[in-house]
Amino acid sequence: MPRRSTCRWFAAIAAALLLSACQPDAPGAGPPADADPARPDAGNEYTPGDVEAPAWLNPLSGDLAEVDLQTPGSLGVYVRHLGDGAGSLDMGDDEAWYLGATVRVAVAIAVLEQVDAGNLGLDETIALREADLVDGPGTLRSRPPGEEFTIAALLEKSLRDGDTVATDMLIRRVGEVDLNRRVREWIGRGFGQVTTHLQERYAAYGGLHPGVAKLTNTDMIRVQEAGEGEARLDQLAALLDVERDDLAHASLEGVFEEFHATGSNAWPLEMFADMLEQLVTGQLLSPASMRRLLDHMRAARPAGGGIEDGLPSGTDFAAASGTGFQRACQAGVLGAADPGQATIVVACIRDFGEPENAGRALQAVGRALSRAGLA
Repeated sequence: MPRRSTCRWFAAIAAALLLSACQPDAPGAGPPADADPARPDAGNEYTPGDVEAPAWLNPLSGDLAEVDLQTPGSLGVYVRHLGDGAGSLDMGDDEAWYLGATVRVAVAIAVLEQVDAGNLGLDETIALREADLVDGPGTLRSRPPGEEFTIAALLEKSLRDGDTVATDMLIRRVGEVDLNRRVREWIGRGFGQVTTHLQERYAAYGGLHPGVAKLTNTDMIRVQEAGEGEARLDQLAALLDVERDDLAHASLEGVFEEFHATGSNAWPLEMFADMLEQLVTGQLLSPASMRRLLDHMRAARPAGGGIEDGLPSGTDFAAASGTGFQRACQAGVLGAADPGQATIVVACIRDFGEPENAGRALQAVGRALSRAGLA
């Protein structure tokens, strides 16, 4: 498939080197007029190859370009350093990337905002409903409906274990409309609607047949657990009591290509970084709530491997990850304990073929960050 991001990178490097050689700096040049002075890296968003870039940026851009070349499909990475040598590097092609369950960070922030405001209590309980059960990581879908869980427990299960049921229960508690309103207030417009995992399932398979809307959440679990490709579509046709030919797509590739085109749970990488910066610099939550959230993120480990696997042992890395059909993302903060020197990274891969390719790519991103001196 076309590798637009790689081509753009090398073109940008060449153009930047030519410009820097031919054009002297304008006297008194400063950050762009629209730069945000409140951001540590305001006016410091560099192009790969920029000779005035921080020392870490050009080595990192070269390493990430090589990772992109070695990774099947497409790789998008956004890096923002907040400390000495502040700046940002954007390898996201200025487009929205499907984040999947990585958006659980936004859900947790919205919940903890309500805790800080006194509208929710960490010891408040929420009862598990039959309708909450959905496929994905975690143990809550094996627990009996009616069992109650505290908000504190649901936050831990969502952030540490990636429990999709816990995340959906938290979205139910704060309300999807209010959740998305708060995200807009943090980072503006331009992100894909944050929805529950179950809603994503209905949205993805709904285009196959009108009868999908009548399937239950446990039917959706059966579809996902049937396996990949043909087996999953066979299961769906059986549940609908129709022939395979009655489904609108003959392959899962067609199903999810249509779904991803909707932009659901897809964000520009820079926007997710904006939210993480506001989080780690104390703009969104109380110190206690921020510590709770970041500690849970530090304990999370993606099943297929991630950025932390390429970082030196003991590196402070608080992150969240999400996967989907031919999609994988991880976003986090390096050195969150010292926000003045922290580095934010958001990395996504799509159309990578075998699942292990995504884990290898994320691990390579971690090694590149380490070599650049950011970890």
